[in-house]
Amino acid sequence: MSIVKINAITVPADSGDELARRFAARAGAVDGVSGFEGFELLQPTDGRNVWLVVTRWADEESFEAWKNSASFGHGHGRPVGTEGAAQTGGGPEARDAEARDAEAGDAGRQRPVGVSAELWSFEPADLGK
Repeated sequence: MSIVKINAITVPADSGDELARRFAARAGAVDGVSGFEGFELLQPTDGRNVWLVVTRWADEESFEAWKNSASFGHGHGRPVGTEGAAQTGGGPEARDAEARDAEAGDAGRQRPVGVSAELWSFEPADLGK
């Protein structure tokens, strides 16, 4: 049974377009990953400032393998080994990693658009059909 991962990203009111632009620039980057089934970027329409990145995976193992891959690290501006902090966001590990990056003066890395992120995990409910 598929699993669904939703990354709820809070962005400043004037940064949603930049978030969408960055996702568009990497469109298709995860398409060939084993176990990946689909992606959507959901833009709020009700005045909220939380965007949802919805991905569907064949199983938890496929998602974890991608999250721990060099491809994930590259796409999220993190060295391999710090991806989990970037994906769950908002925790002290993510803030510490961003602070280290800022202190290092990594001019080649784009600053994060989001001010926080939270990873939600779901699976389709069995409706007894």
